Amino acid sequence: MVTVRLAHETDFAGFRHAARRLAAHAVPPADVVWRVGEAAGDLLSADEPLPPPIAAERELRVPRLFVPLAEAVVCHSSPDRFALLYRILTRFFVEPRLLQIATDPDVSAARRMEKSIGRDVHKMHAFVRFRAVPTDEGERFVAWFEPEHFIEERAAPFFRDRFAPMHWTILTPRVAIVWDTETLAFGPGGRREDVPGEDATEDLWRTYYANIFNPARLKVKAMTAEMPKKYWRNLPEAALIPSLIAGAERRAAGMIAAAPTLPPAYHDRIRIRDGERIEAMADTEATDLDRVREEAAGCRRCPLYANATQTVFGEGPQAADVMFVGEQPGDREDLVGRPFVGPAGQVFDEAVTEAGIDRARCYVTNAVKHFKFEPRGKRRLHKKPNGGEIEACRWWLAKEITLVQPRLIVGLGGTALQSLLDRPVKITEMRGQFLEFRDGLTVFATVHPSFLLRLPDPEMKRLERARFVDDLKRVAERIAEMAA
Repeated sequence: MVTVRLAHETDFAGFRHAARRLAAHAVPPADVVWRVGEAAGDLLSADEPLPPPIAAERELRVPRLFVPLAEAVVCHSSPDRFALLYRILTRFFVEPRLLQIATDPDVSAARRMEKSIGRDVHKMHAFVRFRAVPTDEGERFVAWFEPEHFIEERAAPFFRDRFAPMHWTILTPRVAIVWDTETLAFGPGGRREDVPGEDATEDLWRTYYANIFNPARLKVKAMTAEMPKKYWRNLPEAALIPSLIAGAERRAAGMIAAAPTLPPAYHDRIRIRDGERIEAMADTEATDLDRVREEAAGCRRCPLYANATQTVFGEGPQAADVMFVGEQPGDREDLVGRPFVGPAGQVFDEAVTEAGIDRARCYVTNAVKHFKFEPRGKRRLHKKPNGGEIEACRWWLAKEITLVQPRLIVGLGGTALQSLLDRPVKITEMRGQFLEFRDGLTVFATVHPSFLLRLPDPEMKRLERARFVDDLKRVAERIAEMAA
């Protein structure tokens, strides 16, 4: 039986030297006892003489990933960690790809230790709280932390880099980490009593923490998983947590009650002005499509109607050659009650005209008939419809297709194509393709004109607009072919 004595708990260099020597002499893992700091003297002291060097010439090669794994595992508090690493090391002679076998018990145990070390380092980075200590040389900062494993040396560079201008000390039961703005040093550990009590900044920190606490997003189980209660006694904000949790429901209700009133007043003025203009243009002769439009005005098939100003139905001739289907109405469309009249609609009109398509002979509509948005002060920001909302509105789109009976349908963007093809699609993969639709109809895929508005680079915007016009020219060519 061979006993290996290491200098300290994280003596990776000592372990590596001993492990290579033992492996070269083919010492079985079961014949090695690993000890930490028990006695001075030789690195190896044997209860029995070392085995004859029958395998001294064989070369030990370890995978590149083993070194960082071993460096992490030696920081674990398990007394079996060195035996585990040596056992894995000796297996490389016959199993060079051992680390790739995730289900192997030894590999699995080492990976769990590595993960535990990473988690403990993360907790130390997150939960160390410095307290100011006045001295004759100036202000110093001291903190106390109790890690689960031997991770102090591993975690220290983070504090050195983040608090480089400060003089600070972090005390743990095992090690004192000291930074003097130039040198990172390690010394004997201390006690919690060696760290001073609260300083003047902690009231300010508690005030900040209480104000950034979001009761609407509170998940107690997730919070305690990320901030385990064993760390609370060293965190000044921890005293607030029980009361913040207890009052979360009341505060969340207050946040909902204080939400912006929608729509803002200026929306009403726009709606009245444009509404009067549209009413003067209205066709007095009713059609089947008009009756469906009237029915859609009272649609309650999904919750979007509750916050939208009105249903925005399609418009255009009932015998249109081509139907354009967008995603949903925007802010302007929601107020006016017509599709494609906002900024994206202007881009669409210009591109259609440039492509040689008669806009007056097109039927334009959206996959979703109500404006989905997120209030942001006085603004209403577009929010993409989800699958359920698309499905709920597909009934109205099917009615429009049945009544209009277009020769060709153009899907503008992924949401429109998802509604038409009844499955999620990637517009980047479908763009420019003529796709078979039900009842012999054809769907052409291209981007939504709002995509062009979101491009920040002017040159990219110019190129993509030209490509969009080219897509519409292909639509014009297909319409001409169908009419021939």
